[in-house]
Amino acid sequence: MQTITLGGVSVPRIGQGTWHMGEDAAQRQAEVRALREGLDMGMTLIDTAEMYAEGGAEEIVAEAIRGRRDEVYLVSKVYPHNASTTGVQAACERSLRRLGTDTIDLYLLHWRGEYPLSETVAAFEQLREQGKIRRWGVSNFDEADLEELANPDCATNQVLYNPEARGIEYDLIDWQAQQNMPLMAYCPIGQGGALLRDATLQRIADKHTATTAQVALAWVMRYPGVIAIPKAVNLDHLRQNAGADTLRLDADDLARIDAAYPPPSRKQPLEMI
Repeated sequence: MQTITLGGVSVPRIGQGTWHMGEDAAQRQAEVRALREGLDMGMTLIDTAEMYAEGGAEEIVAEAIRGRRDEVYLVSKVYPHNASTTGVQAACERSLRRLGTDTIDLYLLHWRGEYPLSETVAAFEQLREQGKIRRWGVSNFDEADLEELANPDCATNQVLYNPEARGIEYDLIDWQAQQNMPLMAYCPIGQGGALLRDATLQRIADKHTATTAQVALAWVMRYPGVIAIPKAVNLDHLRQNAGADTLRLDADDLARIDAAYPPPSRKQPLEMI
């Protein structure tokens, strides 16, 4: 599987998202099994957050990685309302307990809130000194936010990115590339299924004997500095995600997607979900 350096560590460019996991007890074992199967397929980056099911997703991850922690690059996020000096410390310790680990590989500020960035960064650095996190980063930051942050220790920025949400192409994605800061794309195959039923993507998928999900993932990863973190519970969907690693779209494919989902011609507000 393709890899990229994130926080000084080589990680796969296709990871596993966990949004909405931990919300339904009846799905718990299926979610745990999916994450384990994903690890077997090489998708060893797992992304979660204290927000997801109010810690429930972290508990799913803990069960999935038990006995396999050394294989996993573990990402979690702190709520903005917990991003104060003391709040970050307490939130991280709660996440560590739920995750069943001593260290989070990458800890992100989920989005900007009321606390100054300098306060949150100082709290992150304290966690690094304590060995509770290895690196830190941000999520849902636009270019102006990153310029205000102005910190070379920020390992990544995680944002919404797929053919339906291309605003970051106007400036943010190139800015991060210039800073050698990998971009993590959440919801890379869209949300709600509309993108996966798109006729243009289906024609491209048929051409490559692939699926629309694989086309969407390959499209996101056409930028070498992007990591995609799709979520899947179904085994077939997991295989599709992993298989997207080898799909390469040609110029005609990209032109067709541009026609169906035009790239931005001006600055747009950063999209979030």
